[in-house]
Amino acid sequence: MPNAAASPFLILQTGAPVASMRRHGSFAHWIRVAAGLAADEAVVTDVAQGDPLPARDGFAGVIVTGSGAMVTERRDWSERSAAWLAEAAQDGLPLLGICYGHQLIAHALGGTVDDNPRGREMGTVCIDLHPEAGRDPLFAGLPARFAAQATHLQSVLQPPAGATVLARNDHDDCHAFRWGERAWGVQFHPEFSAGHMRGYIHARAEALAGEGRDSRRMAAAVRAAPHARAVLRRFVRHARR
Repeated sequence: MPNAAASPFLILQTGAPVASMRRHGSFAHWIRVAAGLAADEAVVTDVAQGDPLPARDGFAGVIVTGSGAMVTERRDWSERSAAWLAEAAQDGLPLLGICYGHQLIAHALGGTVDDNPRGREMGTVCIDLHPEAGRDPLFAGLPARFAAQATHLQSVLQPPAGATVLARNDHDDCHAFRWGERAWGVQFHPEFSAGHMRGYIHARAEALAGEGRDSRRMAAAVRAAPHARAVLRRFVRHARR
């Protein structure tokens, strides 16, 4: 068995930030830095740009990024990634999906992903933990309600069979789930700083205005979300064990 404490993490990159935010680096870079991983502790495979999926051996765990794509588009690279992730989950490789990654893991394991009937969720939102989260390695000990950054149109409408839903809010009934003992998905973005979130709100100002929402007021309401970031760092520590 490979030594998880010495093995790198695989980051499956499923898209790129909005154009105005790319000067701050890629999604994989944001995740690596937020997770506290050094450059040599992460291997990035950009599946959206055609990188081949690697063999699963030799990785401490896998983190799947967000994307501007939609899981329901069933793009070839996305469906190949879903099949790879389903096998990885069955094999017990630690997985964490973020936003698109959360939805992709749910889809891979037989859950249902589609447009959220409540529309777009964006900004610093409140996440409410279910009691089951108190026994979860990534969420135990966190406040029952904490702030997180979010931006999405689609959601996990039906979790995979056997999954434990860990968190929700008024917009999304499945903001986090665990499948088995080592696969998680979080709809919120633990890697986003307040600056990332404001940048995304500004980039979506026109769309938000079309929905009757005030992007400047939303950006002003953004605040830090340290408990959400803790989930990402806890995943790294848990997978290292």
